[in-house]
Amino acid sequence: MTTAADGRIDLALVHPGGRKQVYQTLADDLTAVEPPLWCRLIAGYCRTRGHRVAIIDSEAEALDPAAVAQRIAELNPRLVALVVYGHQPSASTQSLPAAGAVARAVKETSPDRPLILIGGHVAALPERTLREEMVDYVATGEGPVTVDHLLRALANGEDARDRDAAVAEVPGLGYWRVDDTGARVVRCTAPAPLVEDLDGALSGDVWDLLPMDRYRAHNWQCFGDMDRRMPYASIHTTLGCPYKCSFCCINAPFGKNGYRFRSPAAVIAEIDHLIDRYGVRTFKIVDEMFVLNERHVTAICEALIPRNTALGGTLNIWAYARVDTVKPAMLAMLRRAGIRWLALGIESGSKHVRDGARKALRSEDIVGIVRAIQEAGINVIGNYIFGLPDDDLQSMRDTLDLAKELNCEFANFYSAMAYPGSPLYAQAVEKGWDLPEEWSGYSQHSHDCKPLATDSLSAAEVLRFRDAAFTEYFTNPRYLMMVDQRFGDATSRHIRSMTRHALRRKLLEEADALQERAVG
Repeated sequence: MTTAADGRIDLALVHPGGRKQVYQTLADDLTAVEPPLWCRLIAGYCRTRGHRVAIIDSEAEALDPAAVAQRIAELNPRLVALVVYGHQPSASTQSLPAAGAVARAVKETSPDRPLILIGGHVAALPERTLREEMVDYVATGEGPVTVDHLLRALANGEDARDRDAAVAEVPGLGYWRVDDTGARVVRCTAPAPLVEDLDGALSGDVWDLLPMDRYRAHNWQCFGDMDRRMPYASIHTTLGCPYKCSFCCINAPFGKNGYRFRSPAAVIAEIDHLIDRYGVRTFKIVDEMFVLNERHVTAICEALIPRNTALGGTLNIWAYARVDTVKPAMLAMLRRAGIRWLALGIESGSKHVRDGARKALRSEDIVGIVRAIQEAGINVIGNYIFGLPDDDLQSMRDTLDLAKELNCEFANFYSAMAYPGSPLYAQAVEKGWDLPEEWSGYSQHSHDCKPLATDSLSAAEVLRFRDAAFTEYFTNPRYLMMVDQRFGDATSRHIRSMTRHALRRKLLEEADALQERAVG
């Protein structure tokens, strides 16, 4: 941690956590605990510009809001940044309640300490976030440039008018100001530019600020050897996504669809550092779409192959891909580089439903690519969504049947959500669809989870199908036999224990209570 001579730092970045609320009992030992990417990126950007920076990862350190507030009081930073990006785009909204709790705790301890909220949800709904949360500022974009300029503005002399004038010039900032009538109003400044230098300015090379002994991989990434879940790290090779899937909110903080690259040399240097300094062998590539640009992927994999060989083939890396970007000729190279898992967004078993979600794929292409990946010795995580706008009971059944036919080594089953910042959210607001009452309701696994209804299905029916689909898939004898053969008996027993984690669902409890009263 870099500190000034008087012990004070300029910036404390907080990853707010809230895993228990988001995942319920799954948070205990099944989910990953990942290094917070955007805390790293903003910290690195600000540190290279001379600011003294600290990161508080309350998720990894299991700190409640009061403990975070106490840590902040001890650090005495000039600015606190609550970073609510989550570990994947849709996790930003579900992380907001935890961030709000930290903000309230900080303000109770230090009412005058400046707080800024940053993240995908915040960028999608800046004015609403500022009105709802106990913070002084919000970032309307990705955050690094805004935080750097805000730190400089807050240090702009002792005169409040000078500071206010400086704050008004900070790009990408939402804040409260007093207008000519004396009323408090929200003002948003001009957007901040995106940072294009991912090798230097936005490399996130601040691993020394993180509790590296606290991070662990998902249970499934280490099927066959659960002891390999730690040490663990997640890295980025690109930011953004060029696609426009209706349910995705990844580009909300960037203001456009796009794709920024790190150089393969910078990526490999970071991996080397994590291997040599922290002993990491188990990695996640957090890119929304790693297997996309063939030249980029090939350069990284060709550099990884000799490293993986020197380590006895022990690298265990997972990454995201699309069915229509995976080329069979690349698969052997990916596996030799240590890529052991690819996550594919299959979404639906119905072509009509996929087309409606702007995810045009043919079922035969899906089956062919999944089989090719598996034959190359790479495990597949199939991602499926129930309750997309064109879904009905039969199309959801088609999706589950496709999942069981593919029999991927792991599967994620989601119910459709209109995440703030996604085209689906804009459509939901325009048409007055019934959305969750609280931001925690956007979590797939929370007690108050509330997915979208469709024209033919209620939200409760979608959620009930999703939960039943999870159990049906992971208790399927064909799946368990495959797991037993591929990963061993210990893993199949682990899967059986995993299915005993029954999630409590407020929506289903209410629907069941109504049914009981109707019958009674």
